[in-house]
Amino acid sequence: MELKQALSEEEKDTLLNQLKSRFETHTARHEGVEWTDVQNKLNDNQLCVLYNMDITGGEPDVVFLGENLVFADFSKESPKGRRSICYDRAALEARKKHKPANSAVDLAREIGVELLTESEYRELQSIEPFDLKTSSWVLTTDDVRSLGGALFCDRRYDTVFLYHNGADSYYGARGFRGRLKI
Repeated sequence: MELKQALSEEEKDTLLNQLKSRFETHTARHEGVEWTDVQNKLNDNQLCVLYNMDITGGEPDVVFLGENLVFADFSKESPKGRRSICYDRAALEARKKHKPANSAVDLAREIGVELLTESEYRELQSIEPFDLKTSSWVLTTDDVRSLGGALFCDRRYDTVFLYHNGADSYYGARGFRGRLKI
């Protein structure tokens, strides 16, 4: 998987068709929003970010998070191309053995998205359930992070749970979800 910094016209057209199809298939995620309005707001940089979200398995779609219209990851499980990573660069560098390939914070920056906060994660879960077998790192507060921890969420027993772990931990079933404000 290679993240892109720019897209060809053909890649843009393919991506827009895919996003439009997903948008039209899942109308409950964005009631009252018209695809043409969304498409008209997108610039080349945002299209590149959306491409990167998609190739890493995020299945981005339009949703309101609070007052903001964003693209957020709606893959049923934590995006496959973003798993087996620790929380941030400091955690990655602190590992002496068996370092993961990347961190959630760094990969989010490379993709061009922001990690979901706990409240955004819960808001998305109120729209439709996901992470029934996986989990996702969420933006961790400085006070928790300064003590060596990081936060992640998942959905089990029809309930969204928030947990903690060492920021340097990583598991094959833990990734992260992101958002792109439009």
